[in-house]
Amino acid sequence: MDDPHYLSGLQLTGRRVVMIGGGTVAQRRLPRLIGAGARVELVSPHTTPSVQGMVDAGELVWHERPYAEGDLRAAWYALACTNDPEVNAAVCAEAERERVFCVRADEGESGSAVTPASGRHGGLLFGVLSGGEPLRSAAVRDSILDGLHNGTIEDGRQPHPEGSLPGVALVGGGPGDPELITVRGRRLLSRADVVVVDRLAPRELLDELAPEVEIVDAAKIPYGRAASQDVINSTLIERAKEGKFVVRLKGGDPYLFGRGFEEVLACAEAGVPVTMVPGITSAFAVPAVADVPVTHRGVAHEVVVVSGHVAPGDDRSLVDWELLARMRGTIVLMMGVERLPQFAEALLDGGRAADTPVAIVEDGTMRTQRTLRSTLDKVVADAAAAGVRPPAVIVIGPVAGLAPCPEGTREP
Repeated sequence: MDDPHYLSGLQLTGRRVVMIGGGTVAQRRLPRLIGAGARVELVSPHTTPSVQGMVDAGELVWHERPYAEGDLRAAWYALACTNDPEVNAAVCAEAERERVFCVRADEGESGSAVTPASGRHGGLLFGVLSGGEPLRSAAVRDSILDGLHNGTIEDGRQPHPEGSLPGVALVGGGPGDPELITVRGRRLLSRADVVVVDRLAPRELLDELAPEVEIVDAAKIPYGRAASQDVINSTLIERAKEGKFVVRLKGGDPYLFGRGFEEVLACAEAGVPVTMVPGITSAFAVPAVADVPVTHRGVAHEVVVVSGHVAPGDDRSLVDWELLARMRGTIVLMMGVERLPQFAEALLDGGRAADTPVAIVEDGTMRTQRTLRSTLDKVVADAAAAGVRPPAVIVIGPVAGLAPCPEGTREP
């Protein structure tokens, strides 16, 4: 039998919504209600810590008591989410008398409303109902979202009006694995007319683009052939002023040693609007997938992310290597493979213990990922023997010795 429900979008902004019950079901349902702007009142003698956090943040009002007759008066919408069927039945009965649509979480067909499996994409909000089969609804919702994200399902978006200036989206692509780009980043990438891409951006995503999308290779290879930053800036500006939507796809996070803000400033000076989409930074994600936590209780209370682009002692260096050497916490060294001998020497000369653990994660999150574990006094020789090459993230500090795996190179 087809699902008999009538789908309708409720405008709940500023309207009273009452939720009875503060457990895990409420924890799942509350964020969307709050996001819709509803004036939520929660009635429950207790809540989960997450729901308590929403209360503490002033996102809803909590009446710390059991449900009582009359709680639904003047409500626009209600949800019965307790673990007591009798209470949920009483809530639904009051809702029927008050003519308030009510969701019953434990027995969906007994309520006057049901919550669909919903998804968002590019200004679209859609819901799926399947006649009381919530897992099926969620599976179909996820399939639709995947299709919208990868372009196999058209989202009906109209082309840019003639003469409009869609501008530039600065998108952090994450540490390398194409599945680690953000949902928003992937959505904007699917809309691009032009993509200006870095070498370390998730290149597999380019294959999902339509054939007519122009791809501009920024070719920013460290210490080798490089497109001038001025050329990159001018490319973004020129294409945007042609009325095209330009995605600047970068590896990691655009603002962490990625020159992202230089590109934002250039666009702003030229009057080109920019949308910033942060990315998962390699500085933390790459160590994480190699079982290297950059902090750990009782081991490291501080993390410093350092660029290895300039050697210690260079007049251009802005890093206080003597201070870093005196730290007890974690140093995450980016772009440091080529000058590793100089960095290790500076830390040893500054007083870092010779047996300080070091982990080097090469090609992090990718199929070719490998991890070298060593100590500060031996890492230069060990890295040379292993043939370590960039891109690699170097972690120096006690956390590098915590992983539950044997020392040496580890293939995931």
